[in-house]
Amino acid sequence: MAFSLDSILRENIKKAKPYSSARDEYKGTEGTFLDANENPYGSAIDKKVNRYPDPLQRDVKEALAKLKHVAPENIFLGNGSDEPIDLLIRATCQPAKDSILILPPTYGMYEVSAGINDVEIISVPLTRSFDLDPVAILAAVKPSTKIIFICSPNNPTGNLMSIDKVKTVLSSFNGIVVVDEAYIDFADFAGFVPLLNQYPNLVVLQTFSKAWGMAALRIGTAYASKEIVSVLNKIKPPYNINLLTQEAALEALQNNALKDEMVRKILVQRDWLRAELSKLPICLELYPSDANFILMRTPDGKKVYDYLVDHVVITRDRSKIILCEGCIRITVGTEEENKRLLEVLKKY
Repeated sequence: MAFSLDSILRENIKKAKPYSSARDEYKGTEGTFLDANENPYGSAIDKKVNRYPDPLQRDVKEALAKLKHVAPENIFLGNGSDEPIDLLIRATCQPAKDSILILPPTYGMYEVSAGINDVEIISVPLTRSFDLDPVAILAAVKPSTKIIFICSPNNPTGNLMSIDKVKTVLSSFNGIVVVDEAYIDFADFAGFVPLLNQYPNLVVLQTFSKAWGMAALRIGTAYASKEIVSVLNKIKPPYNINLLTQEAALEALQNNALKDEMVRKILVQRDWLRAELSKLPICLELYPSDANFILMRTPDGKKVYDYLVDHVVITRDRSKIILCEGCIRITVGTEEENKRLLEVLKKY
């Protein structure tokens, strides 16, 4: 099915003119800067942050492009992955008219962003094995459906979606398909970024929050066609990624080996923790995980969660979510943290 970005963009977005900031009009790094109404004397902290940052984060994108083997023009940087989620909905979905499709149980911000933008939410649950049902998905699509969100590895279940089923949805839907890969560094799969050139309607979300250990800095990435990235750049706030975050991202990208070592440690702990949790009477079922967390079904998820909180061990209660009845989601911690969790659970 042919995909046309122009056919799904809102008319006001097509006509919109992006804000032109001082750093858009002059891209040099040297000069007497009297253009942006900045404080010329410096900053009230021991770091020079008085000048506005690069609005397009060119240096970070150049470094990411080398790592991901894509062109910098295929990269959008956002305030976490939540920003591109919201921008994609705003760019394509007319409020009170258009819709997105989600696959629960899944990451909650797709629904939150759609609700904020007054966009209809079509829900097609995953199968009992937490996989896609392409036939049901495509049958539920309406003429008003502009985006399908697929989380893989999925949150809160932890599993990768079947690659061929994702490809089927990509090939059969003439809107945007967002594959959210926040946890891809923990999976034995290269992800969908290498397939960008095959699918013009594909947007892949990744993040610095998980494997890179930079959750507090709020930096997410969207990989997509140059046309889609151009639209996101057009409607984003002028300076959506601050200077300190850009500098930290550049520093992190010089330390890819350190990120890989942290991932290795987490995977070792994930396997060990799964083995130990499986021995507990409280563990009714452990689901396969391609992420840095484990979903465990218990006799009563809320009671187990509350019991752990009473012992200052904090997990997530997912028991009220469709297909996750009785479940808690456990992030893989350090060896000491995981031992503490098990020590407490053994006394439940």
